[in-house]
Amino acid sequence: MKLVPRRSTERGHADHGWLKTFHTFSFASYQSSQHDHFGCLRVINEDRVEPHTGFGTHAHREFEIFSYIVSGELEHRDSMGNVEVMKRGDLQMTSAGTGIRHSEHCHGGQQVHFLQIWSVPSTSRLLPQYFTRHFSDDEKKDQWAHIVAPVDAPGVVEKREASGPAPVHSPLHLFATLLSPGKSLSRPFLQASDAQRKGYIHVAQTSGYNPKEASGAHIRVLGAEGEPVELREGDGAYIMAAPGEELTVENVGSSVAEVLLFDME
Repeated sequence: MKLVPRRSTERGHADHGWLKTFHTFSFASYQSSQHDHFGCLRVINEDRVEPHTGFGTHAHREFEIFSYIVSGELEHRDSMGNVEVMKRGDLQMTSAGTGIRHSEHCHGGQQVHFLQIWSVPSTSRLLPQYFTRHFSDDEKKDQWAHIVAPVDAPGVVEKREASGPAPVHSPLHLFATLLSPGKSLSRPFLQASDAQRKGYIHVAQTSGYNPKEASGAHIRVLGAEGEPVELREGDGAYIMAAPGEELTVENVGSSVAEVLLFDME
């Protein structure tokens, strides 16, 4: 297994007043040929949107777009007729397919903090679809919650609202945990084939907006060749692993770490 850290300060960053955002991959005015995508994963934006503001109606096509709500409330409206206010623990997935239009605004008087994630679908010209799922803090406490999985994976229900992972038309699984100080958690990479697996791990910036050197929650990632990799809030790491190879995450800090782990072909 090989891990390549992606430090928070290396991400693209913009402060527009109403929007504070970090880009793991090329997005908007931030462009990097070395960090354009990883497997089918195309976007991880960590966004904070101020009250009474947001992203006006705009179009998307041929992307799987999901939002992971960290705090606050996000109002979603789209051309399929969906209107929804999402809160902490909610995950919303839009399969844009042949094309949709949507808007996203901060709802209420508190800033909304969420991760906006895009993946490239395995099949083009899909019929647009919309899904929502909810995962409580208890479901993520010191264990991996399986929150996104391929539409044809076992346990995935292709309905607007259901239990289990949200369906995605990409070879991508996403797990999330709230890891307590002193706790550790392991997970083997999937064995879908003999091909090498790609992964990405990200520590959400839960202790507050910080464009400087990463601080807050502190984890150690083991399983790689050489020394363990230490990550703090906003940090991430690319992972290359053999099928079945195990990754271990330890919380070596003094606060709960909100960690997302992608497992991809």
